Amino acid sequence: MTKLSGFDRRSLLKTAALGSIATIGMPAVLRAQAPAIKIGILQPVTGALAQDGEYGRLGAEIALKELNAAGGIKSMGGAKLEMVFGDARSNPEGGTQEVERMQAEGVAAIVGGFASPICLAASQAASRYDIPYLVDVGVSDQIVKRGLKNTFRFGPGFGSVTASALDNLVKLNDAAGKPAKTVVIVHEDGLFGSGMAKLLQAELPKRGFEVLETVAHPTPSRDMANVALRIRALNPDLVIPSSYYSEFVLLARTMQQQRIKPKGIYAVLNGAASNFRFVKEFPTAAENVMDCNHWADMRKPRTANVKAEVERAGKVWLYNTPLNYSSVLVLADAIERAGSADRVKIIEALNSSTFSDHIMPYGPTKFVEGQNTGAQAVNTQVQNGDIKIIFPTDVANAKPVFPVT
Repeated sequence: MTKLSGFDRRSLLKTAALGSIATIGMPAVLRAQAPAIKIGILQPVTGALAQDGEYGRLGAEIALKELNAAGGIKSMGGAKLEMVFGDARSNPEGGTQEVERMQAEGVAAIVGGFASPICLAASQAASRYDIPYLVDVGVSDQIVKRGLKNTFRFGPGFGSVTASALDNLVKLNDAAGKPAKTVVIVHEDGLFGSGMAKLLQAELPKRGFEVLETVAHPTPSRDMANVALRIRALNPDLVIPSSYYSEFVLLARTMQQQRIKPKGIYAVLNGAASNFRFVKEFPTAAENVMDCNHWADMRKPRTANVKAEVERAGKVWLYNTPLNYSSVLVLADAIERAGSADRVKIIEALNSSTFSDHIMPYGPTKFVEGQNTGAQAVNTQVQNGDIKIIFPTDVANAKPVFPVT
C-alpha cells in the first residue's frame, strides 16, 4: 500500500470536501426529483367525433401545462403531471383498448371520454383496476348509476340538463305570451340522443307542449333532406334537436335552404348549437339558435386566460375545452390532498372534493354517488354572430330573442 505524503493527504481531503459541498449545493431537481404522476387523457381524435376530442385534449393540455408551471403537486415534492394520451377512435371498443394500455403504463387516473358510449365502456374497464375515472361530458345517467366506485362525472347528466332545459323553455315561452305549442324532436339514434328523446317525450306534454313526432337519425349522417321534409310537413312551432356537430349543421343548413322557419330552434345538448365554428362558418343558419348545454362561466378572469390560450393555438372556443381544463384541475386537487398517486387514495379524495377554482358556472364540486351535484347546464343563443348566455339569469349576459318568426 502506497503511503500518501502530507501534501497528497491535504489535497485529497480538500477535494472530498469540495465534492460534498457541491452535492449539497445541487438543485433539488438534480438531487431527488419527484417521479412524474401519469394521467390518462382519453378523447376521440379520429372518427366522427374527432373535433370534440381535439378540443377536449386541448383543455387537458392547457391545464397540465399550467399546473406543472405552478410547481406540480406540492404535497408530493413538486411532482409533475405527465399526460398519457389515448385516442378512443370515436367508439367504445377504442376507449376500452386505450384504458388497457393506460393500465399497462401505470396511470394514476383517467380524464375524458366525451361520448356516453365511450365513457360507459372506458370507465367500466378502468373499474377492474380501481383507476379513478373522471368523465368530462358523457351525459348518459347510466354512467353514474352502476355503482362503480371509481367513476365520477364533473358535468351534469342529461336528467339534470333536460330538467333545466324544460324549466327554461317554459319561462321563455310564458314571457313571450306562449306562442309555441307544438314540437318536433330530432335526435341521433345512439345512447345519448335516444335517452334524451325519451325524457323529452315524457316531460314536454306535462308542460303544455304537444309532441307531433320524434325523428331519429344515425351518426354519422350524410343527408338531412328527409328529416327536413318531415319537419316541413308537420310545421311545428319548435324544433328540438339533440345531435352531434355534423348532423345538426346539416339539418340547420337544409332547413335554411328549404326556408323552414319554426318559431324557434331550441336544442338540448347539441353538438353544434353552442359552437363558434358553426357560427363562423354558417352564420345565417346559426342565428337565433338556442341550446341548453355545457358552457364556461365567462365572468371568471381565469376563463379569459384559457380562452386566450385557445385562440393562440388557432382554435375556436368550444365547451369541451373548459370542461376538460376544469376536470383536470379537479383531479389535480384530489391528488394534492391525497398526497399520493395511489388510486384508492385519489378516489377517496375525489369523494371529499369541495374544489371551486374551475371555470364552469358551477358551485363547489361535490360528488354524490359519482355525480357532481354542483354542476349545471346553461341556455345559450346565437345572437349577431356571438354566443350569449340567456339562462340562468345570474349567469346570463343577454336576453332571449323569441319567437324568431
